[in-house]
Amino acid sequence: AGWRYGRRGRSIGLRADMDCLAMEEQTGAPHASTIPGRMHGCGHDGHTATLLGAAKYLAETRNFDGTIHFIFQPAEEGGGGGRVMVEEGLFERFPCDQVYGIHNDPSLPLGECSAVPGPVLAASDRVAITIRGIGGHAAKPHLAVDPVMVGAHVLVALQAIVARRVDPLHNAVLSITQFHAGSASNVIPDVAELKGTVRTLLPEVRDQMERLIAQVATSTAAAHEATAEVVYSRLYPPTVNHPEEAIRAARAAATVMGEARVHTDRPPVMGGEDFSFMLNARPGAFVFMGQHGADKGGVPVHHPKYDFNDDMLPIGASYFAALVEQELPRG
Repeated sequence: AGWRYGRRGRSIGLRADMDCLAMEEQTGAPHASTIPGRMHGCGHDGHTATLLGAAKYLAETRNFDGTIHFIFQPAEEGGGGGRVMVEEGLFERFPCDQVYGIHNDPSLPLGECSAVPGPVLAASDRVAITIRGIGGHAAKPHLAVDPVMVGAHVLVALQAIVARRVDPLHNAVLSITQFHAGSASNVIPDVAELKGTVRTLLPEVRDQMERLIAQVATSTAAAHEATAEVVYSRLYPPTVNHPEEAIRAARAAATVMGEARVHTDRPPVMGGEDFSFMLNARPGAFVFMGQHGADKGGVPVHHPKYDFNDDMLPIGASYFAALVEQELPRG
């Protein structure tokens, strides 16, 4: 959605995600999800409401000169909706000189925000390792090649990549979160599967992690006369704020919250975000809005008791409006 007002040709994009998570809500709130296994556990409903509030204000005041595109994005949670929108011509159909997004942050006090130049979120990748051995009776392990034991060696060996191969000044996370093998207590299976996530901030470290995971898994398996097949899937690139646009975002936020409440030097977070695809296509910035109030808003995102703090709505909407009025000034 969007509209043009005035004569200037400049344009700005404001993005909010709107999807939920496959989780069971445990807040007990009157507005809790009524759909089993579905909840707004990351506050995307709040992001959408925030952007709608800004749109309502801007439509009523029209204190800008140019074009605003309100981007309501589906499928951020693992679906890559941002990538699909860009690939399907988002910025060709709705040209934007700049694009900005927000996310609530339960670790920041309500009324504060973070607008940091450079990397703010990590690349988010997925790795799956299939180890093939030789199955057999659990009482005769010498006649088998146990993929469970091999998988355990692979899992431990992988942890040395970040600890000993990646520059300690460069951020990287490798977490194996699934290990599946067998179905009977007295049978050595012939296959084991490991799955996990990889997070990095720098492209060269991302390349290094992909290369070393394959190298370590295959060589460790081979040392035990097994094989390892590694599938490394690149999901989201790192979210990197353009320096000039991050400064502009901080300036607009300061008019709403005060300069002392706008942080420009917080360290990156190793979570992933597909707004990165939009920032790879257009200059812009991704800002974190504090939502931790005195008695609510402090539960982390992706937690069954998370609840978006509605007190953040007018603050976020005011930020979006101030940003538009700053970047598309009248006269």
